Amino acid sequence: MTDEFEAARLQREIEQHLGIAPGELRFEFRQLDGQTRLDLITVNPRHQQSFLFRYEVGHDAGECLHKMLDYVRRYRDNESSFTLQWRARGDKELHTSYFRAHHVYEALDKLYFGRDLNTITVFSVVLNPSS
Repeated sequence: MTDEFEAARLQREIEQHLGIAPGELRFEFRQLDGQTRLDLITVNPRHQQSFLFRYEVGHDAGECLHKMLDYVRRYRDNESSFTLQWRARGDKELHTSYFRAHHVYEALDKLYFGRDLNTITVFSVVLNPSS
């Protein structure tokens, strides 16, 4: 089991590796079928919408955090980049968000995570060229 100090250190390392400021990243743990699930949620500072970055499942929070750190160290090499244009219901502004995913459905799942499908309208999904 990872103690609180180690968990905080791992969370800071994940934030630093991603270049995301504290407050723009949430670590949400929950128990699921005898396992621990970590949902790593990003919060856009401009429009305050939150999206799933990635989830990991493990025996405890420490294992989840170690898996997440391993993931953030290599995800750019293993996943495609997608650009999604969308608008929230009742909002007039069109937003652009970027996701890393294996395929378009995974990118959409990250956008819609924790939401009713009717709360966001997607106008375009683009697979970005790899560099």
